[in-house]
Amino acid sequence: MKCKRVYFISGLAADERVFRYIHLPEGVEMVHLNWITPLKNESLSNYALRLSEKIDPSEPFALVGLSFGGMLATEIAIRMKPVQTILISSIPLSAHLPKYFRAAASINLHKMIPIGFVKMMAKSKRFFTRETGEDKKILWQIIDESDNRFIRWAMGAILTWKNEELPVPLMHIHGTRDEVLPGRFTTPTHSIPRHGHLLVMTAPGKVNNLLAEVVGN
Repeated sequence: MKCKRVYFISGLAADERVFRYIHLPEGVEMVHLNWITPLKNESLSNYALRLSEKIDPSEPFALVGLSFGGMLATEIAIRMKPVQTILISSIPLSAHLPKYFRAAASINLHKMIPIGFVKMMAKSKRFFTRETGEDKKILWQIIDESDNRFIRWAMGAILTWKNEELPVPLMHIHGTRDEVLPGRFTTPTHSIPRHGHLLVMTAPGKVNNLLAEVVGN
């Protein structure tokens, strides 16, 4: 079954601008699920449930989730059964989180580390990644504009996330040089050689072709 609408969820400290090079086949609508304010101590699964209220389930749809957005897409997919779930640079199971993430959670590092430092490190990393100069500027702007409280909540939500169920059907696209969620900890259905975490910007042609395979009419 093909779908008429695909809902996109961006990554942590990001927004729909990271999908600027992603295009869907003619006749398929691209809809961005923008962030909502998390509740105090809200779990990732409960947040995903509230975010899913923006989805129209009356006709077939697909989900695309990037990084943190892929974890949310997984939770939504388990409940709403989309035609297709596509994870990009993400993980479908909490067991696929790198062990050092769990170690950080055990000492509550995510509660102590200054968000300003997190943003600085995210911006500095762009000097060593494959995005164009223009894209780096956009990413720096996105990071600067991201909400500190949301980042703090999301870090905790990721580290305490628990899910053991795979969404079906699933397409999982991952770069072989992903430095945030290394591919060796998960099991992608499609690997993109020599690309890192933001392959939606560095390898959009490959991503667009894969999307067209499963959402095209």
